Amino acid sequence: MTNQMQKNKIELNKKHTVSERNVKEIGDDNSSFIKVLLGMMIIFIGIIAGIFLLADNEEFLLDHFGKNSFVTKLFEKLSVSSENKEHADFALPFGLRRQNILFLGVDASNNPKDLWTGTRTDTIILVNIDPRTKSVNALSIPRDSKVYLPGNNGVNKINAAHSIGGIEMTKKTIEDTLGVHIDRYIMVHDSAVKEIVDAMDGIDIYVEKPMHYHDYSGNLHINFTKGDHHLNGQQAVEYLRFRHDALGDIGRTQRQQWLLRSLLNKLKQPETITKIPDIISVAKKYVKTDMSLYEMSQYAALAKHIDMNKIEIAMLPGAPNQKGYISYWILDPEKTQEVVNRIIYRDKTPVEDMGQLSASLLSSNSSKASQIEEALKTAGIEIKCRGTASRAHSQFIAHSSKITNDYYNHLAKNDPTFAGLQFVFDPVNYYCGETDFTIILSGN
Repeated sequence: MTNQMQKNKIELNKKHTVSERNVKEIGDDNSSFIKVLLGMMIIFIGIIAGIFLLADNEEFLLDHFGKNSFVTKLFEKLSVSSENKEHADFALPFGLRRQNILFLGVDASNNPKDLWTGTRTDTIILVNIDPRTKSVNALSIPRDSKVYLPGNNGVNKINAAHSIGGIEMTKKTIEDTLGVHIDRYIMVHDSAVKEIVDAMDGIDIYVEKPMHYHDYSGNLHINFTKGDHHLNGQQAVEYLRFRHDALGDIGRTQRQQWLLRSLLNKLKQPETITKIPDIISVAKKYVKTDMSLYEMSQYAALAKHIDMNKIEIAMLPGAPNQKGYISYWILDPEKTQEVVNRIIYRDKTPVEDMGQLSASLLSSNSSKASQIEEALKTAGIEIKCRGTASRAHSQFIAHSSKITNDYYNHLAKNDPTFAGLQFVFDPVNYYCGETDFTIILSGN
């Protein structure tokens, strides 16, 4: 490598680190990346959870919906018995090979009779499902990523592909950009968030900091104090649209994960099951997919086995760039390939071959920090960096591709001190020095 190439790489790394620390808003707040992401996940997981919860409870179905009702007959057909221990209680139509499902959230359409044509994809998430290990990985693709659109459509933001060429161009663009294959897709309209949360009578969440913001032109008014809240549909949208976050998309992605966990807890409550027909009713209007009902029922059976604490989530790494009046997210080629290999192709290093590892430790709680520090030393991990952090949730953030959820679970199994941390994969280490992973301990 020449001296000039080395200098260029150093400059790129510096710019990347600074941009991650102070990453700015990309695109219009009215079509928030996380708002649509949550709506998409709420609807899909709501339907899936409803299917396996209702299908396994014949007595509940008869008591609440009657023997001959549509809902009872539907879920009786989809019921998959778990009593036969000799066979798996799911049989995906595509066998045991991994599947890539594309989740898309689209913005509002100017045509009330056609919610989809000409819309842009404000949320793009590629979900990798492995039936063999019963695990799920999710890769978020920033909507402003600068890409080449197929069919001689030139350079544009990736979210423009759908408005130009619909779902087929969107799929082709992502496949060409990341070198992956997309098996199925699910699209959700951004109007679904409020209606779905309201259909569930709201959700409980811990608001990690005071949130106050007023946009009179956009009719957006956010007023939250720090602490526990029960959010209705409108408030859930406001929580996810809050834009004054120093971590930018990273902070909003983390809030989405925390709210999703609250949603899953709500879905487990018996009183929520009666809301499933309302959720399905909203889904009929706001969801578009190439999945058959049979395929969804098989995913429902698989969903019963998935441990939400073992889901790996990452966002395509890059840096913001302004060209005239157009803002782009410029993907980092090396880091992007690293994330794709890790999340989609699931390249992993065996736990026993880790070698010497290093960690950063950030905490707002000295007693917790002391316990983790002692546990890290016992595990033979070098602590290269210590600092403070004010977070509502404790996290284990992997920066090296060899640090996987398997490794984290290995640590937690050997020493319960590590248990209960939210796992995130972020190859760009902007927290506290160059280490293999960072542990952030909340004061909550």
